[in-house]
Amino acid sequence: MNKISYKKIIYTQQQLSERIQELGKQITSDYEGQEIVLLGVLKGSLFFCTDLARAIDLPMQMDMIAIGSIPDTTSSTGIVRITKDLDINITGKHVIVVEDIIRTGLTTAYLLQTLENRRPASIEVCTLLYNPERQLIDLPVKYYGFEVDRSWLIGYGMDSGEYGRNLPFIAEMEH
Repeated sequence: MNKISYKKIIYTQQQLSERIQELGKQITSDYEGQEIVLLGVLKGSLFFCTDLARAIDLPMQMDMIAIGSIPDTTSSTGIVRITKDLDINITGKHVIVVEDIIRTGLTTAYLLQTLENRRPASIEVCTLLYNPERQLIDLPVKYYGFEVDRSWLIGYGMDSGEYGRNLPFIAEMEH
């Protein structure tokens, strides 16, 4: 039984693969001769981060971090916290934060501020999908796969009620 439905496919598996290969080549070129840390933001970036790592020809470490809302039974507070922290030390390392989608930028800005306190040599953002029109904060996004204007997408790591992450493409959800 299918728990999700979508209007149409926005990015096919082939389109995703081709763009990720391009991003991998760009990152490989930008960090030539250096070691990097790919830092995936769970759960949405899991597939993107994995495929991106395979497309980068550099020595690297990988880690995952999870950010969640602080539980509030009456309303959404908009306050976030780290729910799964890093297992590796990023001090003095070149870190690339890998996101599935950046809309307002607030959660990513919180994460960058938190990571900056750990004194990495550098920190950049790579997101598969980027919506600069909805961005509420100036956020340095060096690498992105596709610019989007749709607000509710599913597949390739993005979900609806934890369903749909495993779709090999990105689709626009039905409302």
